[in-house]
Amino acid sequence: MKIVQIGTGGWGKNHTRILSQLGVLVAVCDADSQKSKEYGEKYSVNHYESLDELLKTEEFDGAFVVTPTSTHTEIAKKLLHAKKHVFVEKPMTYKSEDGQTLVKLAEKNKVILTCGYIERFNPAVDVVKKMVKEKKYGDLVMLEFHRENRMPLHIKDVGIIYDTSVHDIDTANWLFDDMPQVVFARAGKIKHEHEDFTSIMLGYKNDKVAIISSNWITPKKLRKFSAVCTDAIISSDFITQEIIVEKDEDSETIQNEKQEPLLREIQSFLGAIEGKNEHIVKSQEAVNVTKIAEAALLSSQKGIPIYLDLK
Repeated sequence: MKIVQIGTGGWGKNHTRILSQLGVLVAVCDADSQKSKEYGEKYSVNHYESLDELLKTEEFDGAFVVTPTSTHTEIAKKLLHAKKHVFVEKPMTYKSEDGQTLVKLAEKNKVILTCGYIERFNPAVDVVKKMVKEKKYGDLVMLEFHRENRMPLHIKDVGIIYDTSVHDIDTANWLFDDMPQVVFARAGKIKHEHEDFTSIMLGYKNDKVAIISSNWITPKKLRKFSAVCTDAIISSDFITQEIIVEKDEDSETIQNEKQEPLLREIQSFLGAIEGKNEHIVKSQEAVNVTKIAEAALLSSQKGIPIYLDLK
């Protein structure tokens, strides 16, 4: 298995570390020649400043695209045309129609296209998903997500909905095993060029609901979610991966063996390339998350609910 990585800034350094640990990284590419050289030398792999040059020179099976959102479409297109399997960091594209184009291209060239919605690979989400599926505590009725942190310095081209809320949108769809029919949102900006706080309500069939609150205002890092079921509330922390189940008078704490979600996510993609039946985020699911993010921004601008028909 030979894997290349496009983009080594910000979050990308974690991908290079894991891909190198797994022994599959053969080349890195970054428009910043200094960064490209630094990572190439650090991991003893070939390094490039141009994707065209890399495509001309390297033999490889799959690529990780870890560049700013605005560049995802063009880079992924080139890789898919070259019939390579592609993992794009979230969100897959800025515009949902661009995502739809990539989905068709991947299908046409019979290659895997997936997107980095990492919380699906968080062991805590895994456990909650199993509980919900087995109806261990009755039916899942409502989900609540809270993410707070100062704005990451490497995020320049999108606001908090595209950078942060999308994680929880995907997790809500995954836990409900459904797509929302309506989106209502409020967002604003205090310190940044794009929106830096938001509350999003997603309405699913049978009156089920997900409420997503995200902000880049508070200094404390917080990433938590709760699943409200008919017989219990299951609360979890994305960071500690601890789960608390509260029923009537008693509560129970479940502590999993902590695992790195990014490692599990990357291993799943590599397994899927090898033809193993690994769980990955389907490309159409990633496009739907972008459609929901677009609807959230539109809802906030217009002050009205936006109705969706997602397949």
